[in-house]
Amino acid sequence: MPLPPADPQRQLKHQRSIQVQAYARSDGLWDIDAFVLDTKTRPTGSPGRERPAGAPIHDLHLRIVVDTSFNIVAAGAESLAMPYPGHCDQHGDRYAALTGLNLMRGFKRAVRERLGGVHGCTHLTELADVLPTAVVQAFAGDVLKVHPDSDTQPFQLDRCHALAADAEAVRLHYPRWYRQPGANKLTQNPTPASGPAAAGGGD
Repeated sequence: MPLPPADPQRQLKHQRSIQVQAYARSDGLWDIDAFVLDTKTRPTGSPGRERPAGAPIHDLHLRIVVDTSFNIVAAGAESLAMPYPGHCDQHGDRYAALTGLNLMRGFKRAVRERLGGVHGCTHLTELADVLPTAVVQAFAGDVLKVHPDSDTQPFQLDRCHALAADAEAVRLHYPRWYRQPGANKLTQNPTPASGPAAAGGGD
């Protein structure tokens, strides 16, 4: 699908960058560091507190420690730049509340229950939304090693339009798991006992 045409005279006003880094630890756990950075192309703020163009409005860092079953065993956050210093950064250890959640079982719902609205920072809480799929990608090829002909259902099937059980990509790359159009979807078949496919997604 093509992008909507861009106005040739448009001007960049704001930029948000989101980055996730995954590190395998020596103890078998994984550190997942997520960052959000907001900048503007013009000075912002009030007189006496003006922020120059390009200076961060938000520079926020969220870290979780996960095991290879997608369980969060430790979590925390820090705010390095924010619109209201001394206020925005007073969330203390609230993001430790992510500890005990599983990224693939009701994660986003649980995040909103624990840290939504006035219970957390809007941007850190939104940043947590990218963690489930980012960790799946981090684990792919290291923790998650599923051969197309394996007896274990590849975890990514029936989780996007390209990898629907009756899609051409599945017929070409995962023929064992291909279903003719109109046949039962994999999600209606017995689920393997391990891996993200058994976890029910990150919503």
